[in-house]
Amino acid sequence: MLLLLQNVLYCLLYALLIKCAVKNDGRNCLYFYPKDFLLEAQIRGIADKKIVMKRAKWFMIPFCIIIFVALILIISVWNHVTDLKTAYLQSCLFLVVMNWFDGIVIDRLWVGHSKIWHIEGMEGIPYVKSWKTVLIKRGVATVLYLVVALVVAEIVVLLGKI
Repeated sequence: MLLLLQNVLYCLLYALLIKCAVKNDGRNCLYFYPKDFLLEAQIRGIADKKIVMKRAKWFMIPFCIIIFVALILIISVWNHVTDLKTAYLQSCLFLVVMNWFDGIVIDRLWVGHSKIWHIEGMEGIPYVKSWKTVLIKRGVATVLYLVVALVVAEIVVLLGKI
């Protein structure tokens, strides 16, 4: 039950960070949109790709740091995990849940049904990722996160030795 609560809180942190970045205007996070959408936004004079990609770096670096530090703290401090197997299994659980949460809840539901993500002047250009794209991307990311989980688990074990 505790792991369920922690996963919910972890996903809420994830969504809150994205909400802080997007504020109330999808133009603040054009780097999340499909590449074709971004290119069309540049053609229509709504965005400058260089500026958008610069913003992406300014958001993604602190975002990743916060997400991974939170994960490490949950597993090592809150759950008191010190062995590699448990740390790895918990890392896998959190990362895989977060990955699918991002694909289904963020990409499909929130982006697909919230006016925040609709950008004036971009009518007729699809910006919600298709189910096929979400499933493929999340499937590949799941495999990647199984590797990342090992790194997280090693850090948790190292912190347990301190």
